[in-house]
Amino acid sequence: MSENTNQQEERQRIIIVPGMGCVPVRDCNWYAWLEQELEKDPTGRFSVILENMPDPHGARESQWVPFIRDRLKFDEKTILVGHSSGCEAIMRLLEKDKVRGVILVAACHTDLGDENERASEYYNRPWDWDAIRGNTEWIVQFHSPSDKLIPVEEARFVADKLKSEYRELERRGHFMSKQFPEVLSVIKKKCCAS
Repeated sequence: MSENTNQQEERQRIIIVPGMGCVPVRDCNWYAWLEQELEKDPTGRFSVILENMPDPHGARESQWVPFIRDRLKFDEKTILVGHSSGCEAIMRLLEKDKVRGVILVAACHTDLGDENERASEYYNRPWDWDAIRGNTEWIVQFHSPSDKLIPVEEARFVADKLKSEYRELERRGHFMSKQFPEVLSVIKKKCCAS
């Protein structure tokens, strides 16, 4: 096996799961910025997957979870980064599958009384918090009290159930800016720790 092949195998795979309506994905929020920052890391240790999701405006579990599982190809060494609806897709995925680590940005656990959210299928049964927590080595969660789409109480509830490393950032809204250095920092610290 060549040295290049060994290096490829040792790279940390990171999958970014965007929020509902984020298409084309590289034009939305901080996703492409995070991809670029990780890929230009001088150690060359990161492999980032960022793709347009099927059914981007409905974000239905029946389409997103199989897409993540079958198309994006994760394993027990993968780190998943989810934003908004991407968090719920990741949490449902972790009820059955193992990964290395998870970052949840603007997560919720109810449909918030919204018909579109209800149709996404994530909220039609209880969450298996123990399985989610048990299928990953670590969970870091970000939320902002100024988020107008997902009340902070939703995120605090998720954090309590998942025993996540929970961080509230002031005046960040729904995290729709073009950069998100705190997520980059978490990934680098978690990858250096092992």
